[in-house]
Amino acid sequence: MAFNATLKAQLADRFWRLNHLYFITDKHGRKIRFTMTAQQRAYFTGMHTRNLILKARQLGFTTEVCLIQLDAALFESAKCALIAHTLNDAKRLFREKVKYAYDHLPDLLKRANPARNDSAGELVFHNGGSLYISTSFRGGTLRYLHISEFGKLCAKFPEKAREIVTGAFEAVATDCVVTIESTAEGRAGYFFDYCQTAEKALLSNKPLGPLDWKFFFFSWWNNPQYALPVSSPLPPRLQAYFSELQTKQSIRLTAEQKAWYYAKESTLGDDMKREYPSIPSEAFQQSIEGAYYANQFRYLYENQRIGTLPANPHLPVHTFWDLGVGDATVIWFVREVGSEFHLMDYYENSGEGLRHYMQVLKARAYHYGEHWAPHDIDNRELAGDGKSRRQLAYEGYDLDGDIYRINFRVVPRLCIDEGIESVREILPRCAFDSVTCEQGLSHLERYRKAWDNQHGCWKDKPLHDASSHAADAFRYFAVAKRNHRQLRGQVTPLRL
Repeated sequence: MAFNATLKAQLADRFWRLNHLYFITDKHGRKIRFTMTAQQRAYFTGMHTRNLILKARQLGFTTEVCLIQLDAALFESAKCALIAHTLNDAKRLFREKVKYAYDHLPDLLKRANPARNDSAGELVFHNGGSLYISTSFRGGTLRYLHISEFGKLCAKFPEKAREIVTGAFEAVATDCVVTIESTAEGRAGYFFDYCQTAEKALLSNKPLGPLDWKFFFFSWWNNPQYALPVSSPLPPRLQAYFSELQTKQSIRLTAEQKAWYYAKESTLGDDMKREYPSIPSEAFQQSIEGAYYANQFRYLYENQRIGTLPANPHLPVHTFWDLGVGDATVIWFVREVGSEFHLMDYYENSGEGLRHYMQVLKARAYHYGEHWAPHDIDNRELAGDGKSRRQLAYEGYDLDGDIYRINFRVVPRLCIDEGIESVREILPRCAFDSVTCEQGLSHLERYRKAWDNQHGCWKDKPLHDASSHAADAFRYFAVAKRNHRQLRGQVTPLRL
């Protein structure tokens, strides 16, 4: 291989280089030349300074980005970094993607720009370019940064996700490139928030600035390999699902694609939509790993019990509180409609006294029924005349010339495990206003077990984070109502 005029012209073309110079292994372990798929080309040609890829599994974007970064380090003297979900993933990506592709480059190219350091996790080239793969990055400057499976990082390691946002992102100049790619992992955290904002910008044709996230979505049905010969009829529920995709989303699937989906779902079960979403919103309908109420939220989504609630202003609204002093105080607003519970509203704040929250209730002007709080409502105030918050609420506050009072009832004490079971029982009878309860829903769906880094498993206790307060207040609601009515029998799905 000599550097003739034709080759020099080809080597100056990044697209040509990526599709002719690099070798990878296929699913059978065979050496093949990398050639972009239609989905990979769509990302490459549409690449922005800030990119967000929500995707089905195994579409090859991590492989593509590894090669883009290797190519940039080799030919552009770029400093690049890839952050993986776990250390084992980082080692595997370096070994199987980056190092393999570099080792199989033509010798002439490797001699022209040798790697001075090819230790595990890093390649440093003679021309000054470098490629670093690990689970974090802080310090230095980068031309390209890629974060793989950021949704899982946000779910399992929220502090690490925050470190990436505050550290690694800041290492990339405004005109350089950051790419996040991931499957979904619940409706909370940085990845969910970024996806929501970026998708809305895409749908509204909003012009993007260099720090705005550009949204890419690649479904399972984009991949022509996801098809199987038809061997058995589809169950009615999948027939209805595919019919709805065609009617509402204009997604027409072949019989072979439907057969593949059926076969894959038989293995993945409840995780199918998270791992292989058909539309973006579907990806986030699956609750995160370790979530206490994953099954219940799947029921709520499937039965369309999160949306716009019917108006029943003649019925009272009950409130359920979690009281904080240094932490947040939250309030759920619940209306009983027949045998169902309509979650009308949610409020959260911190650093405010009881007077503020009573003003919030007064401003909403609901016809109120009962007000429930945990046992610490009877604790004495840390300042003032030593009265409990329950006493202060009963005596009332002068709000806009009127004395506003609340007569709190105290939720029976139950251990957390029993309270969680009460929530699981009552959730199928609940319906939520998707707008006014958006923040509370996000917290409740995110409420999960703590992760044990040492043993690599979920602990048998809740993670205490920003979601805890909303989940605690909802648990008090469930406990207060557990003996109020029978929670047995089937619920007629409420179409919102």
